[in-house]
Amino acid sequence: MRTIAEINEKINHHRAVVLTVEELKARVVEVGVSKAAKEVDVVTTGTFEPMESTGAIINLGHTDPPIKIRRCWLDGVPAYSGFGAVDLYLGASCPVDVMDGEEVRERGGGHVIEDLIAGKPIHVRAQGQVTDCYPRSTFETTITRETINQFYLFNPRNLYQNFIVGVNGGDRPLFTYLGPLQPRLGNAVYSNPGAISPLFNDPELQLVGIGTKIFLGGGVGYVAWEGTQHFPLQKRLANQTPIGPAATLALIGDAKGMDARWVRGCYFKSYGPSLMLGVGVPLPVLNEEVIEHCAVQDKDLVAPIVDFSIPRRVRPTFGLVSYAQLKSGRITIEGKTVRAAPLASLFLSRQVALELKQWIEAGSFTLTEPVAPIPKERSFLPQDRWVDF
Repeated sequence: MRTIAEINEKINHHRAVVLTVEELKARVVEVGVSKAAKEVDVVTTGTFEPMESTGAIINLGHTDPPIKIRRCWLDGVPAYSGFGAVDLYLGASCPVDVMDGEEVRERGGGHVIEDLIAGKPIHVRAQGQVTDCYPRSTFETTITRETINQFYLFNPRNLYQNFIVGVNGGDRPLFTYLGPLQPRLGNAVYSNPGAISPLFNDPELQLVGIGTKIFLGGGVGYVAWEGTQHFPLQKRLANQTPIGPAATLALIGDAKGMDARWVRGCYFKSYGPSLMLGVGVPLPVLNEEVIEHCAVQDKDLVAPIVDFSIPRRVRPTFGLVSYAQLKSGRITIEGKTVRAAPLASLFLSRQVALELKQWIEAGSFTLTEPVAPIPKERSFLPQDRWVDF
């Protein structure tokens, strides 16, 4: 029906018809798949959720005399310095170093990344390896995003195509990457925003590939590679959506062009720091099949209920639950009614899709052709297959 080049021509002339994925779902209910496919050029999706496998590449610039940094702290958070002399990688989930006797600070790399994007000053303390090329041994200063060279997010694993629902069947509270789980099935927590989430609407990764341009943290980003723990071979329903964690993407984007509204450090009690990140993916309507996939509803999507009280890699489940049930705020587990709440912000996920729609309508954001597909045959290899206990 259309090509990306034809859609971009319409975007450049402000003639493209763009709907958020929620608007598209409502339109399909009203007029059907075929008519919606003829009307709509682009569907925008979005999510705003914790993505702890996220981090920032930072180049400080050389000092005089030069230093070859081998240990470094940004506002007390250790940054990896094992490559170029003044190149750093700051992980979102890395916590502040705590000295003996100090209280744990609920702060980590995600907070430092947010502050840098917001233009706030960040204290740097570095120790160097003294060589003939790099005679300086220590360095201390304050930086902002304006006083450093490169500052970009390079995220090994974002945009899980689906995830799990966490519960606790044990007799004590558990503090997890989904937040606190109360004992005896006291609550249930899910992280994926369901039918508005980007990869649920492109279940077979036909539209999203390496080089796809996206909304990342309020700026422009790109799909760089498959994400870590990418598992497209997950079991799937008849509508091709996975029943648990499946595809993931590695993302990259210039943090100097981002907005701290969409990049927020967070902290999970007794677990550690992370980062809430807004990501939006535009889906070009190339044919009717795109609309068929984007028409999927929360009642047609499921996630596994996983019991975190069993300290194993493979934990028992209480079966599958639909996202419609999760979003109702109550699910039933073995006859018991359990409160359910999202870790993602559904409101801000919708706002991501809306802002991306506005960019496209304004002609300031065009679409890209992927340069290569995301692999669809990756299996998931656990380490315990190779280790003798």
